[in-house]
Amino acid sequence: MNLPELTLPQMLRRRALQDGQRVAIRQKDFGIWKPFTWARYYERAAHFGQGLLQLGLEPGGHVGVIAENRIEWVLAQMGTGLVGGITVGVYPTSPSPEVAYVVGHADISIMVCEDQEQTDKVLDALDQLPLLRKIIVMETKGLRSFTPAQRALIATFDEVEHMGRKAHSQARIDALLAQQTLDDIGLMIYTSGSTGKPKGAMISWRNMRGVTPGIIERLRLAADTSHLSYLPLCHVAEQMLTTFVPLYLGSTVNFGESIRTVQEDLREVAPSMFLGVPRIWEKLHSSISIKMQETGALRRRLYERALAACAPLAEKPRGQWSLAERLRYGAYYWLVLRALQNFIGLREAQVALTGAAPIAPDVVRFFRTIGVPLIEVYGLTESTGMVTGHDLDRVTVGTVGPVTQGVQHRIADTGELQLRGDMVFAGYYKNPEATAQSIVDGWLHTGDVVREEGGQIRIVDRLKDIMITAGGKNLTPSEIENTMKASPFIKECVIVADARKFVGALVMIDFETVGKWAEARRIAFTHFRSLVETPEVRQLISDEIAAGNARLAQVAQIRKFHLLTKELDHDDGEVTATMKVRRASIYKTYAQEIEALYA
Repeated sequence: MNLPELTLPQMLRRRALQDGQRVAIRQKDFGIWKPFTWARYYERAAHFGQGLLQLGLEPGGHVGVIAENRIEWVLAQMGTGLVGGITVGVYPTSPSPEVAYVVGHADISIMVCEDQEQTDKVLDALDQLPLLRKIIVMETKGLRSFTPAQRALIATFDEVEHMGRKAHSQARIDALLAQQTLDDIGLMIYTSGSTGKPKGAMISWRNMRGVTPGIIERLRLAADTSHLSYLPLCHVAEQMLTTFVPLYLGSTVNFGESIRTVQEDLREVAPSMFLGVPRIWEKLHSSISIKMQETGALRRRLYERALAACAPLAEKPRGQWSLAERLRYGAYYWLVLRALQNFIGLREAQVALTGAAPIAPDVVRFFRTIGVPLIEVYGLTESTGMVTGHDLDRVTVGTVGPVTQGVQHRIADTGELQLRGDMVFAGYYKNPEATAQSIVDGWLHTGDVVREEGGQIRIVDRLKDIMITAGGKNLTPSEIENTMKASPFIKECVIVADARKFVGALVMIDFETVGKWAEARRIAFTHFRSLVETPEVRQLISDEIAAGNARLAQVAQIRKFHLLTKELDHDDGEVTATMKVRRASIYKTYAQEIEALYA
């Protein structure tokens, strides 16, 4: 697929001219879905961008955004792009010290905040942010009283848009866009920092244009594709489906009320494409498990029979189904599967994706069995998003499919996957040493060990995470952890095996699912810790681990485990903003519990 040689802001102007009255974005406000056309999207972004110029934004200046997904996020991003600035996303779940680090390191001069909570995080760190000139607030409701110095720093989103509308000059926008080239940096995305301080990956307009054809072709997307945007826009996975693809393709994006209303929004939107990180799929899997625990014996038996009957079809292309298989699936679809698809809001999905972290193959099989066309994709911030993915007609569960259009790949002697193409990022901001380690002779070193099997790529593990036991056996912790996390009762599993005699694990229960299980058995508990400490729950998790062990080689089986008595927390530095485990931090925090496993 050949895309125009245009940057995203140049594409937004073209969309407004060509498809001005078509709906680009729908946003849910107070329960009502409000449409915005391409013409309105461009007009508001242009006004906001010119408002930034009035506030003194320099060419190539950095504008930060910290908010949940909403139209103002992309208006700020595209407005910044239209006037030659660079957008830097900050995770809205980040605590104040992390926000201060990113805002300071990225040299942000104007910060766009969603509400008082996010504004306070920035104000708390003002003394560390000498370059910050202005804070723009989207929601003014409930803003506390500020000191005169703070008040002088703050403007509302509406005020900035109004300033830009008054100063609007189409000639100025056209002149700025005429100067813009594909090699200009358009976006900075900070890595989640699972092994240290986050690094700012510089993404050029060429990178965005380079990755998009492969995504469109592999996922079979079209102008009538609709997408629900809810994962953080400061992450490359959501950027590629909320900005890259829609601007080049002209498809529609829907912003729900919040990340907490995803399932409800899915039922209302019924999108044709859906992206979920493994945690989302595990949560949907758990929600179905909970519903089946609460239902009657007859329905539960029917559900179990449907799963057993349709499981052989999970990896078989529909075009190859026999008449008997079509009839079998059709019968169970009307009896059971249609209701399950409606319950999770994915009955209309033509493609569903999981990526950004490893997922248990059994979870993928489960959704494919109930008729959700779930495929696994792979990409990095540094590859500007998705660079491999299953072909919809050829899915091998446990792999991430072949590379996409425009991506060159090779596998090093160490097993590391290396990539080359227009999608390889421009480098890390203010970190030439890390850039030189990451990109060597034009090849991106991904840090992921892979195997290629019949053209399909199987991710083994992170190069740095592979563990060697005291007996000299190489283990891939993610394989063991994902096998255990296929259980709806286990939310997180952290393997301990490096230089140890056997595999141990720290296990965190899924509070909601285990809580429902306990209630059904009249087991008394008051909170997370009291539930974990009941003997029945200990036995439940022991049985789940034994079932997982049966699917693993003997050397990889968990021999002892410790049940965590609290949930792993971003604020405690145990997981990243994207819920990736920080192994080093967890090993340090739970050093005593780990040593007790081997005592």
